[in-house]
Amino acid sequence: MRLYSGRGDRGQTDLLGARVGKTDPRIEAMGALDEASSAIGLARPAVASERVRLALVETQRDLYKVMAELAFTTEQHPARVEIGEDRIAWLEAETDALTAEAPPVREFVLPGETTAGAALDWARVMARRAERRVVAVAEAGEAAGDLGVRNPHVLPYLNRLSSLLFALARWEEHEAGAAAIVAKTGEHAGA
Repeated sequence: MRLYSGRGDRGQTDLLGARVGKTDPRIEAMGALDEASSAIGLARPAVASERVRLALVETQRDLYKVMAELAFTTEQHPARVEIGEDRIAWLEAETDALTAEAPPVREFVLPGETTAGAALDWARVMARRAERRVVAVAEAGEAAGDLGVRNPHVLPYLNRLSSLLFALARWEEHEAGAAAIVAKTGEHAGA
């Protein structure tokens, strides 16, 4: 099997049900989601905890589903690929559990106290970018009289994902005996 087809050589690619330009907002959003998943994948081998590693795999699988949702045209969209409200609840429960186990952080922090923490913060940044791209798809769709993003759980999921990644970064640092440095003062968070 070849990894290339040449079909995209003129700047177009396939959605599931239509051919669009590679700068189409849905393609941009799927690319940003892929970047977020790849950043999460980069963080996985850096983390020390199997608990965190498994949570990261779950988020990557969820992002794959969100990409699938965006890849289908309205006419082709099957309900089986949708992120459900249960996934938002899972993100919230994981975030709450992690923040209960590590000292609270009430200020902006500088990423980089540990390799794992920095990798998780990079994944958080990429998740935020993906969220903005998906919001742009939703807004463009609404302006055109379309649903843009059909599933009402996608945007809340992406919003909570960055909170989980922040909590995972702080938890990994805490478990490694490191405390994040507060951005404003240079002191350590939770000190």
